[in-house]
Amino acid sequence: MLLIRHGVTDAVGVRLTSRLPGVTLNALGIEQVAQVCDRLRDLPLAAVYSSPLERARATAGPIARGHVLDVIELDALNEVDFGEWTGLTFDELSRRPAWARFNAARASADVPGGERAADVQRRIVAALDDLQARHEGAVIAAVSHGDVIRAAVLHAAGASLDLWHRFEVSPASISVIAYAAGSPRLLGVNEVPGRFAFDAP
Repeated sequence: MLLIRHGVTDAVGVRLTSRLPGVTLNALGIEQVAQVCDRLRDLPLAAVYSSPLERARATAGPIARGHVLDVIELDALNEVDFGEWTGLTFDELSRRPAWARFNAARASADVPGGERAADVQRRIVAALDDLQARHEGAVIAAVSHGDVIRAAVLHAAGASLDLWHRFEVSPASISVIAYAAGSPRLLGVNEVPGRFAFDAP
C-alpha cells in the first residue's frame, strides 16, 4: 500500500483548506507529481485510488495514466473535515485555544463542527483494510492528505494519535504499509521526490 500525499499547493503551510473546493497544485506541485510518477514507473501498480478533492485527483491522475489505469475515487481518503477551522490561516488558528488543545491531545480533542482525529483514523484504517483484502498480494497507490496518511501511519506503528508530530508527511511524499495475514507493517514514511529509500518489490 503506497500512501501518497498530494503535491504542494499555494495553501500548504499557510491556510487550513480542509475540504474547500478549488485548491489546486501549483507549479512546484505539478513538478513533484512528475517526479513521483518517474519513481513509480517500474512498479506493478494494480490500482490507483484517490481522495475526491482536486489536488489529490491531480496527483493521482498522472500516476494512473502511467500505468494505464483509471483513478478510483474513494471518499474514505478525503481530507479531514476541519469544521469551523476550515479556511483559516495558521496564524489565525494559533490564537485559538481549541486549536492548541487539538495539537496537544489529538486522541481526545474535539474539532468544532468537524471530525475528531480518532474518527479520521477509524475511517482510513477501515478503508485500507478493505483495499488490502480486495487487492491481496498486489501493490496499490492511495492518494490522500497529510493528516489522513499520518493517522494510518500511527496506527501501523502502534503509536498514539497524540504522537502525530513525530511523523512528517510532506507534499508528494510516499509512505509504505505492507500487510501480512491482515496485519499492517510500516515499511517507509515520508519518502519524498529526490530522496526515496524503498526499493521496488
